[in-house]
Amino acid sequence: MDLGLNGKRAAVAASSQGLGRATAAALAAEGVTVAICGRSRERIDAAAAEIPGAIPLVADVATEEGAASFVRAAADALGGIDILVANGGGPPAGTFASTDLAAYRAAVEQNCLSVIAMCTEVVPAMQAQAWGRVLAITSISVRQPIATLILSNTARAGLTGFLKTLAREVAPDGVTVNSIQPGTHDTERIRSLRGAGTDLSDGAIGRPEDFGRVAAFLCSDAARFVNGAALNVDGGAYAGLQ
Repeated sequence: MDLGLNGKRAAVAASSQGLGRATAAALAAEGVTVAICGRSRERIDAAAAEIPGAIPLVADVATEEGAASFVRAAADALGGIDILVANGGGPPAGTFASTDLAAYRAAVEQNCLSVIAMCTEVVPAMQAQAWGRVLAITSISVRQPIATLILSNTARAGLTGFLKTLAREVAPDGVTVNSIQPGTHDTERIRSLRGAGTDLSDGAIGRPEDFGRVAAFLCSDAARFVNGAALNVDGGAYAGLQ
C-alpha cells in the first residue's frame, strides 16, 4: 500500500533506539526524509547508518528548550517539517507515597510540556502549508494507569488532553494530531529491565518494526481522516471495552 509519503520530511524525537527508531525506519521506507535525535552522538550516528537518508542530530528532548531546539535544527536540516513524531523516555517509577511534589513538575516538563514545545515550533508552518501530521508516542498507561508509574500516568494523561484539543483546532487546516499508546515491545529498554538473555518471543511482546508501520500509517495521507485518536498498540493487553 502506497502511504503517499514519498518526499515528505519528518522529525522523529528520541529515535536512537526502540520504538522511535522503528518509527523513523518505517517512515524512511516510505520515502520520507527523517531527522532523528538522541543524547549520544555515537548512538544516534549508529542509528542513522541503518536508516536510509536519515539526518542524525544530538538533542535531549526531556526539556522544553531541548525539545524546541531539536525541531528547529530538524527544520533547518530538512528545509521544513511535514511530520512530527514526538517521543521520549518516561520519568522514574513511583507511587503517591514515594513521590515528592517536585517530581511532578519535572515529569510534566519531560512528558507533556516538551511535546507542547515541539508543537509550538512546527504546527503553525504545517497549517500554513495546509498539510501536516503530529503523532505522539505515549503509553498504554494513559488508558489503563499503571500502579507504580504515577508520574507517567499523570503527565502523559495531560498531554493526551492537549493533543485532543489541538486536533480539533487544526483539522480545518489539513493537519492531524494523534497519539499512539504502546504496550510491551521487544526494545532495548524492556530487555534491560527484564535482564540479559530474557526470552521475549511469546505473543505478549510486540515487535518494534510492527509498531513502526502502524505509526507510519497514522502519518500518511491515507490516514487523513484519523484525527484526535489515541490508538493502543499493545497486542490486546488493555482489558477495557473503550
